[in-house]
Amino acid sequence: MLRRTRTTKKLAKRIDLQYFAHAHPFRQWRFWLSIAVPAIALSWFVLQRAQGGQKVYSAGPLSHAHAVFTQQCALCHVAQAGSFSAHVTDKACLTCHDAPVHHVNQTFTPECASCHVEHKGAMLLQATADRACTQCHADLRTRDGQPHYISSIAGFDRKHPEFSTLRSGKTDPGGVRLNHYLHLQPNLIGPNNTRMQLICDDCHGTKTADVTPHQAAELHPASLTEISTRRPHEQAYMPPPEFAKHCAACHTLQFDTHFGNEQVPHDKPEVIHTFLVKKFGEYIATHPGAVHEVNPPDRQIPERVRQARSARNAAEWVQFRVEDAEWLLYAKTCKQCHTLRPTNDSLPEVAKSNMTTRWLSHADFDHHPHRMMTCTSCHSRTPDSRETTDVLLPGIQTCQQCHRPQGSTKEAAEGRCYECHQYHDWTKTKPTKGDFTIQQLRGEARVPVLDR
Repeated sequence: MLRRTRTTKKLAKRIDLQYFAHAHPFRQWRFWLSIAVPAIALSWFVLQRAQGGQKVYSAGPLSHAHAVFTQQCALCHVAQAGSFSAHVTDKACLTCHDAPVHHVNQTFTPECASCHVEHKGAMLLQATADRACTQCHADLRTRDGQPHYISSIAGFDRKHPEFSTLRSGKTDPGGVRLNHYLHLQPNLIGPNNTRMQLICDDCHGTKTADVTPHQAAELHPASLTEISTRRPHEQAYMPPPEFAKHCAACHTLQFDTHFGNEQVPHDKPEVIHTFLVKKFGEYIATHPGAVHEVNPPDRQIPERVRQARSARNAAEWVQFRVEDAEWLLYAKTCKQCHTLRPTNDSLPEVAKSNMTTRWLSHADFDHHPHRMMTCTSCHSRTPDSRETTDVLLPGIQTCQQCHRPQGSTKEAAEGRCYECHQYHDWTKTKPTKGDFTIQQLRGEARVPVLDR
């Protein structure tokens, strides 16, 4: 049998050297895709321009506050000298915003866009990075050369000082005597001589039935609006106790047995004196025989046990009764809570209550987001406090248990600077005049060229 020899040359002749010229499904698809994809992209781009949209140029979605004018890039990226400027200037921001500087003594004013970074998605523009604050506060310098605050703060968990009130050893300036330990004891005598156990919210909170929806909104604005729109004076601080709402049910102001449970107004001594003279004057006018009654000795107040007094006429009877009622009020009832100072007049001077509503004067705090916690978990010294001068604020270490900056090894609540501090001094805010219509903001109408 003859054996056929296949050389390389013979094998090469079997290969079709024109294979690339023949149609092939994969090569056809590649060809048409290379044409279709650019054509579709170009068509979409042309369509977007034809519709007037500018989203194609966007570096990313805008924040909630600015999302309505996504189609109007020129509102922020202002065209200058015939060219389009990608850099957002402070002048563009101040067209809508009236953001006063932080402090007149500052040596450096950062640009708006360096702290409030856009095109990062649906975020709060107030949620600035710590580096926006520490670029100055890590080594604070002022125009007069002497900072009035801590000059080196790197973050809430790094080199942040104790709160100024606790650091300076201040005492509570309140002029009302309050013993927290006593008020938190069980089985206190409450309204109508009933036994009760007080909780913190009985005095420092406001029950829903006692407030209108408008008042509730003032107490808890965080539930109604973005944090970014709030200013320091709009924050929800714990309202100080009010006598009529929180104290009057237990601390009654009766003044004489002739009037049963009727009470004097919780007001200045001059107002109380006028009230007593009027009340006793009306009583003796309708009960003239009471003039001949002999006042029993004062045994309610041990320091004032004395002989009985009998009045000679109605005017003297009113005088005696007013004196006795005022003695009872100022020596026993009012003195329990208020500091009374003697004057040249027969009436004492009542020291102002002077209750502090906002303890953290350089920071913002809102009790509403912390409502899931017990009061004493933060104000741990309150149940044992017996002195009015005790400052019962939690220290910074208490806050740091939950609040830590981003990147912490454990899950934590927000701990960046913006959570408690604001840069702009909103007490010096100025009104801003609006320049745009709804159609212009939404990209449905041409935006006029403004002098920005």
